[in-house]
Amino acid sequence: MELNYTKVGDYLLPNLTIEKQNNEKMNKYGYLRLYYLKENNKPLYTVLLMKNELTNHLVSVSIEAENRLNILMEQYKNYDESLSEKSKMNNQLEWAKLMNNYKIMAEEIILKELIYV
Repeated sequence: MELNYTKVGDYLLPNLTIEKQNNEKMNKYGYLRLYYLKENNKPLYTVLLMKNELTNHLVSVSIEAENRLNILMEQYKNYDESLSEKSKMNNQLEWAKLMNNYKIMAEEIILKELIYV
């Protein structure tokens, strides 16, 4: 690896550049993964940071977690008749309560599968 230097005053400073990174947004799962890596898996965090792959890793975890959440929620909707649109019109509070419960269950599954691995 060859480094070029620029003279600034009496100092030679290296010309460092950051390679192109994934510009997609991270969601809460990406930030949870970042926190987990910093606190519990320092070696992996350091390796990803030094290879300039941390952002790409976190974005990929975010996308994967979001896809998994959508799949789980669709399965729950297909499995439980009380989550149908007809049931939503008849009893909105009960429907919202069930939907929130299923979402919490799906998020717990995602946290165990993807974030804390």
